[in-house]
Amino acid sequence: MAVSERGATEPVGIDTLLERVRSGLDRIDARAAYEAYEAGDALLVDIRYAALRGRDGLIPGALVVERNELEWRLDPLGSHRAPEANSHDLRVVVLCNEGYASSLAAASLRQLGLHRATDVIGGFQAWKGAGLPVLLSGASGQPVRPWQAPGR
Repeated sequence: MAVSERGATEPVGIDTLLERVRSGLDRIDARAAYEAYEAGDALLVDIRYAALRGRDGLIPGALVVERNELEWRLDPLGSHRAPEANSHDLRVVVLCNEGYASSLAAASLRQLGLHRATDVIGGFQAWKGAGLPVLLSGASGQPVRPWQAPGR
């Protein structure tokens, strides 16, 4: 947000805010996120809400943290942190459904000191579209079909 002559914060639209936030992130594509995860260099964090995870599936190995809990679960200094959130040097790669909310979430994590936090361009839909691992759920909500790489 811009600051006026009176010191008050000037309102901006979401498109402007998103552009500003993204200019401070090193956003990556789905394949790069997968490779970083496979190399042990990134924690994938899925912030999609339950209905979307149930509809579209889960990313194997991703930490599922709904958006409203994200900062509490990933703050390395926090009392409610996930065990994986053990360092401010942790590379956190956030995924939402299409790559909008995840940009705002990654910026918030950077404000907590997670200086390597970023997000996936296009979110889960780009991940799925790239043919990357997805566990589909059955009526019970339990994963029923693990992803397999072609030729395995």
